[in-house]
Amino acid sequence: MRKILVTGGAGYLGSMLVSKLIHRGDEVTVIDSLRFGGSSLAHLAGFKNFKFVEGDVRDLDLMAGLIKDAEFIFPLAALVGAPLCEKSPKEAEEVNLLSIKNLLELVGDQKIVYPTTNSGYGMKEAEEVCTEESELTPVSLYGRTKVDAENLIQKAGNGVSLRLATVFGSSFRTRFDLLLNNFVLRSLRDKRIEIYEGHFKRNFIHISDVIDGLIFSMDNFDKMRGSAFNLGQDSANMSKMELAQKVKSFVPDLVLTENNDQKDPDQRNYIVSNEKIRKMGFTARVTIEEGIVEMIKVVKLRPNISENL
Repeated sequence: MRKILVTGGAGYLGSMLVSKLIHRGDEVTVIDSLRFGGSSLAHLAGFKNFKFVEGDVRDLDLMAGLIKDAEFIFPLAALVGAPLCEKSPKEAEEVNLLSIKNLLELVGDQKIVYPTTNSGYGMKEAEEVCTEESELTPVSLYGRTKVDAENLIQKAGNGVSLRLATVFGSSFRTRFDLLLNNFVLRSLRDKRIEIYEGHFKRNFIHISDVIDGLIFSMDNFDKMRGSAFNLGQDSANMSKMELAQKVKSFVPDLVLTENNDQKDPDQRNYIVSNEKIRKMGFTARVTIEEGIVEMIKVVKLRPNISENL
């Protein structure tokens, strides 16, 4: 049994990570502000190895008390995605970056597994493959705060950072603004998707593979310490239009159109190699096709979904 602190544990990733850790038998404390509610953790209320604290990661006194009892820390609390960060830039800087700086000043020998984003690669040449040695050139406030936080963790030397590909799949708090999840929602609800700059490429990964990758990094911390690793699936490097066509293969009456007169507000375009973490022994397994089938079921079970969840 390990003593683990998860910040932002009621969120999309956090609720799935916490659930798996609890069922492994680890002793898990979650701190979350409940910005999006806490129903995602309600199924864990009866477990003695689960502790929940409602609070803000910017509260230094509260965090100091929680950190001292932890062996591992997963700092998941963040304003995630470019639109949310642009809407609340001051809060984004404080939660995404300043809270990590404060965390590092409070830790002793605690070990940190930090999920960041591969959106830090920004805009690359058409066929350039991004490795962990590639230059980080984030194009959004979200990307900049996460890259700067990763740099702090790497300099501290007591962490592992995982540069997540674009995540898809369902959770105890599913997000429908994520690209694949959103495409499936719109394909069933609207029967039409209009795509801006459909040639822009992303790498993708299923949420269950993200959770397994986070736990793998904790279990193999000593040999991964001090490094950054891309966490995605090499077979899931594809353009937005290619992804939409995959969705259409499961929803034949979907109409796809490309708007060449309008720019995508999310100006990212890159291909990512995940070889480094694969050589460590971890491989993402859930395919894009399996994720589409899963999300079709989710949307049909929840017909009144808002993509802003």
